[in-house]
Amino acid sequence: ASADADRLICAFCRAGQWALGELNLQTLAFRIFDLPFTEISSVTAAPSLPNSAFFIGGSPTLPASIIRLDLISGQPEILRRSADLPFDPAFISTPQSIEFPTTGGGTAYGFYYPPHNPDFVAPPGEKPPLLVLSHGGPTSAASSTLNLKIQFWTTRGIAVLDVNYRGSSGYGRGYRELLKGAWGVADVDDCVAGARFLARSGEVDERRLAISGGSAGGYTTLSALAFRGVFRAGTSYYGVGDLETLATDTHKFESRYLDGLVGPYPAQRDLYRARSPLHHAEQISCPILLLQGLEDRVVPPNQSAGMFAA
Repeated sequence: ASADADRLICAFCRAGQWALGELNLQTLAFRIFDLPFTEISSVTAAPSLPNSAFFIGGSPTLPASIIRLDLISGQPEILRRSADLPFDPAFISTPQSIEFPTTGGGTAYGFYYPPHNPDFVAPPGEKPPLLVLSHGGPTSAASSTLNLKIQFWTTRGIAVLDVNYRGSSGYGRGYRELLKGAWGVADVDDCVAGARFLARSGEVDERRLAISGGSAGGYTTLSALAFRGVFRAGTSYYGVGDLETLATDTHKFESRYLDGLVGPYPAQRDLYRARSPLHHAEQISCPILLLQGLEDRVVPPNQSAGMFAA
């Protein structure tokens, strides 16, 4: 966003963490503001609002909020929170940014939330169950902004890993493009690798691993349950079970999207079927919950209905 003729205000991401900077267009000097936010989006500024920038910001202890930044002092002001909830900060599990090895000698990333509740402790020697979250997109990213859905689990003794698998934004173009032709493989491998990494590290119980995701993350979840024998339970929120149906039945905006994520269709129809959990439902041997909205136009209801029938 242009603050005036000489200054450009911009948000940027490094290793999954967002920051805000000011670029002087005359001297090319770049100033990074020292801010307590890990997520920054929708940046705006204008000469009619001198020395001010506005954006949506959040952090592990702050829900998404509208922020005004004084460009002179660098001090932020919270104008409006998206939620004002009576939530005691003492109960918040703060995410740890982790990286871990995955298939092909690669590295994947995620936010690990250890269980946290000041009113309870686990029995001696007990390791917590782990819930792995797979974000949608699939080339979007997990957010470190306060999410009470995650805190629901951590306050009840369950650890959470929000995975930024290969293909996620925020780690450079090269990392994002690792999902080209590899959807249903690289993302699944990374969710499995993250769970195993935490189990080997002694953080979680390898016998109690679950996975959950929505939309594209639902596809990753269903694929993990169908093609990997690692997770003991899973939940798919409006997930994709049949890639071929999605390729022929999705909305116009994402038409031909799968040509890059999987391969050209129908030339590689066999690959679409091979990576579709629908055609391998007999390999799912654990409890699974399917949730679906009937008015969904991105992932049509026939996806979840087909998985249920199979």
